[in-house]
Formats: sequence, C-alpha cells, structure tokens
Amino acid sequence: MEQGFTPSSLVLDAPFVIDQGDGQGKWKPRNSSNRFYGPSTLRLGLEKSRNLMTVRVAQYIGMGKVMDMAQRFGLGVGMEPNLAHALGAGEVTPLDLTAAYAMLVNGGKKIEPTLIDRIQDRYGETIMRHDMRQCTGCKAEAWEGQAPPDLPDNREQIIDPRIAYQVTHMLEGVVERGTGRRIRSLGIPLAGKTGTTNESFDTWFVGFAPDLAVGVFVGFDRPRSLGPGEEGSSAAAPIFKDFMAGAFEGKTGIPFRIPEGVRLVRVDAQTGVPARPGDNNVILEAFIPGTEPVPGQVAVLDGPGSGALDGRLRKGTGGLY
Repeated sequence: MEQGFTPSSLVLDAPFVIDQGDGQGKWKPRNSSNRFYGPSTLRLGLEKSRNLMTVRVAQYIGMGKVMDMAQRFGLGVGMEPNLAHALGAGEVTPLDLTAAYAMLVNGGKKIEPTLIDRIQDRYGETIMRHDMRQCTGCKAEAWEGQAPPDLPDNREQIIDPRIAYQVTHMLEGVVERGTGRRIRSLGIPLAGKTGTTNESFDTWFVGFAPDLAVGVFVGFDRPRSLGPGEEGSSAAAPIFKDFMAGAFEGKTGIPFRIPEGVRLVRVDAQTGVPARPGDNNVILEAFIPGTEPVPGQVAVLDGPGSGALDGRLRKGTGGLY
C-alpha cells in the first residue's frame, strides 16, 4: 500500500517463471489449485491466497522494500531478500508472527511481545511491568471532579494507521469469503490468514479480533508432511475457531476500529470497480481519500517493476488486460 497499491488494484494471476541461473533451473511458483485466474484485485488475491499474484507484486515493488517492511514488523531479520520469501520461505516463530498481526489491528503501532505482563510482591506492589507507560491519575482512589486518567500511547508508529486498517479490512475478507471462511460461523468480527508450506509440512492460521490476536501452528517437531491436502484452512483454522469460541463465550464482538482518513466505498467484489445501482456482488472497500477507483479506468500489474527491468502498469479504459 505504501507503494501506491490499493485493495482494488488489479494484478495478473498467470504463469510466473524465473531462470535462477548457475544451473539451478527455473523457479515456477504456483497456486495451490494449480490454476490461473487472470487479472484479479489485490483483495481477492489475499482472500484466496493466490501465490502468483503475491510474487508478481513482490517483484514489482522489489524484495528490498518487502524485507524492510517485514523487519519493521519484527520479521525477516537476517534473511536475504529472495523472492521466495514473499511466499513465506523464511522461518519465523509463532510468537513473532502473531505479534506482527497484532501490530496491524493496533493501528500500525509497534508491539514487543512478552510472556510476563507484571510482577507484584506480597503487598500488591508492582515491582516489574512490561508496559512502562506512566498513567496520569490512575492511582486516584475516588473521583473528586478531576479529569479522567490519561494513559498516553507512546509506542512507535511503524506504518500509517490507515494502511494498517486497509490490510485489516482485507483480512476480514479472508474470513468472510476466503480461505479462512471455516471460522465465519462464530458470528463476531474476525480477520486472519491461512498459511501452508510445500507438501503440507507446516500449516498456520494467524488472526485476530479487535482486542485479541491468536496464532496457531500445526506441524511436527521433525518436519514431515501432515498428509495429502492438509492446509492452514483445514488443520490450523479449526483450532483458532475453537479457541476464539471459548474466549468470546458470553461476550458480544465489537467492530474493528476505523481510523480517521479512511473512506469506505461500494465496489464490485470481483473487479474492484465502483458499484452501480442495482449491482448485487458489492462490498465496502477501504480507501485513503484520493485513491478510490475511477469508473472506466483500468490498470493491471503484469510486469517485473522496480525490482527488476521493464516493469509497468498497463492502463486503459476499455476493459481488463
């Protein structure tokens, strides 16, 4: 999003081949379905976990920028900027990955995960705490007309909160219509993403409600396949669902917080173009004002871009390229 993409940006879902040189053969990533879907919105690519769209965007932007973003979220430290990392070829811990997702739902604020929130002595005095913010007025024992307590949020802002919300909003779509729809029946606002490595050695589901982030990893200590066809949606997502069902039992879910400077626009869920009166397949899409799609104008990402030579956005007004 920082590079000019929006949830409605069109990216080509088509065969992708890179000659790795030095006798290493050609790298040919594929979608899990082994199919190609042509120009698709960025949102649809995320919801359906389209690998070919992901590597195309990563190559266009350049893996240096992709890894810089990952490191802002506490991931990818020490990893080489290889294109395969766009599909999760690098290793991260469940804790770090879950913390990264929590930063999205926290409006792009930096989070330092910890196993210990605070330590108190026998008298109830706090002798160590993870959150070092100073709360003005929190120790008042009674209200005597004073101002409400003030707890400043001085955490580092690692991305624009509007962009953090756009990604969160797209991850909601993963639960509503995409690979995470198994958990939709919980009936509370949830967002997240599935993950599956080659030959189903590892599967993931990392997601969140507005006030709780949870990561689930399913795999063996000594890596081996979980079995034919096992994916994050089938192995990890049901565990996430059961945990969230218990965590929110008897509670009412709250909607995700929308920051200032975000505009919700009715668009066609398939094409991302502005919806017309009477259209049925319509969703609300989140845009930063000035980036909304224009009727009749199409731009499709189909080239390598700044990460390689000859990348381009092909523009036109007559349809999809």
